[in-house]
Amino acid sequence: MEWFFKLLSSGSVAYSLMLLSFTIVTGLAIGNFKVKGFTLGVTWILFVGIFVGNFYQIDPHILHFVKEFGLILFVYSIGMQVGPSFFSTFRSGGINLNLMAVGLVFLNVMAAYVIYCITGEDLKNMVGILSGAVTNTPGLGAAQQAYSDATGNANDFLAAGYAIAYPMGVVGIIIILAVVNFLWGKEASAQTEEHDKSSVEIYTVQITNKAIDGMTLGKLKQTIGKNFVVTRLHKAAVDEVKVPNDDTVLSFNDKMYVISNQNDSEAVKVCVGTRLEMDMALWDKLDGGQLVSKRLVVTKSEMNGKTFAQLKIQEIFGVNISRVIRTGIDLVPSPTLQLQVGDSVIAVGDETSVNKLGLFVGNSNTQLDHPHLIQVFLGITLGVLLGSIPFDIPGIPQPVKLGLAGGPLIVSILIAKFGIKFNLVTYTRFSAKKMLQEIGIMLFLAAVGLGAGKSFVSTFQEVGLSWFFYGIIITMVPMIIILLIGRFVLKLSAAQLMGFASGSTTNPPALAFSNTADATGKASLSYATVYPLTMFLRVMSAQFLVLMAL
Repeated sequence: MEWFFKLLSSGSVAYSLMLLSFTIVTGLAIGNFKVKGFTLGVTWILFVGIFVGNFYQIDPHILHFVKEFGLILFVYSIGMQVGPSFFSTFRSGGINLNLMAVGLVFLNVMAAYVIYCITGEDLKNMVGILSGAVTNTPGLGAAQQAYSDATGNANDFLAAGYAIAYPMGVVGIIIILAVVNFLWGKEASAQTEEHDKSSVEIYTVQITNKAIDGMTLGKLKQTIGKNFVVTRLHKAAVDEVKVPNDDTVLSFNDKMYVISNQNDSEAVKVCVGTRLEMDMALWDKLDGGQLVSKRLVVTKSEMNGKTFAQLKIQEIFGVNISRVIRTGIDLVPSPTLQLQVGDSVIAVGDETSVNKLGLFVGNSNTQLDHPHLIQVFLGITLGVLLGSIPFDIPGIPQPVKLGLAGGPLIVSILIAKFGIKFNLVTYTRFSAKKMLQEIGIMLFLAAVGLGAGKSFVSTFQEVGLSWFFYGIIITMVPMIIILLIGRFVLKLSAAQLMGFASGSTTNPPALAFSNTADATGKASLSYATVYPLTMFLRVMSAQFLVLMAL
């Protein structure tokens, strides 16, 4: 057993890996136990790390690397997930979410300043408590750097205040999230499900507008000015069903099977004629089962970035694409819509033609099992560079940075959204993204806990109780106020509120909890929507406060 005791005292990489892994395994095991269905999940890793860190220490350089790399992996995978729909959120609540974030940062800072005025606590210590209460490590680092640059000295109480307030900063937000999910989670899920079902509408209309008689389908689309697809056309005069194209001539009493966005469906119905209640079974009877509808998966890399106008699927294969399904969202095809690897397309036509189209786009799930890692490490490289760029803010003597979390998050969002324009394959299976997220957050929590263990116990024995309660006030009171405004004034759903709370406190463990309660991805989207601005404000406000204290 001598070798084992040598390992425990060696401080080697093997020792560090063993301690990190033990912390993660123990935290996960405890997190599997639920009390009346409630558990802190992966957050237990943090508390196990604090306990273990009080007895065993890891080389600070190794610990710092693991913490930062874990955080980078976590936020980068979040950006990969939300990137495709990130910018659209600013047309559907993103501005409100960011205004709420500004309000929350202001209230957090004011709460810390009011406590300083009432208690006489050193303002520098309050900056550490504030950073821990809002779980913002970059803000703490920025404050430490600003203090060191201005005085030439380090301030250990900044880190100690952070360590004492941080655990309750994590747990306090998760408690609030659990209450939000309990009160409004089911209602929000029902609303989301209904919205998702109705985003694309499928219906049958009969041509009763005589002005359309003799018009081509392409001309009809130009006349209506809306994006819709006609996958089947029943010609009344000859009683047969065909797959139409833009050159197909329409006649009075013809029936059309139409797919459009819900917002466009009313215009189509008004211009064309009468809506009929016909399901797919009736259409199958009309065409005698000659036409099929199949879901094909785009797996060939050469399809990536190609538009429907370039592919000319209808002209070449005689097949219509009724929908494109991307990350669970139904899209109505248009000439300018670009396909991406991982998209599913619903193809309508005769079986032979549809099968030929399947070979053309790939339709091989095994090809999707191959991970596309170039964009991941390219994105991390660019993200670290972006996060390391210093920029000046008027009134702040020291430059500020986005940091190793903010930079990779922004770059991953941009690559997920626009990478296709540079021929980057951005598709990654959900399970792979989830694995990346889980590994990242576990490494981060274990490193933070192991690093804070020693200072947490000693400082708590001296001033910890009062600092602990200051942190609770800073964490919970402003958040409760802002969430009530978001719910009852802005009418946000539980998933949006949970994602906002996680992102506006730059709190990855809270997001991990939110994702277990919300399967729609809306929480992650809200998190990424407010995270960049919040990170910037947290870093700037922490530096501003510590410089005020000098």
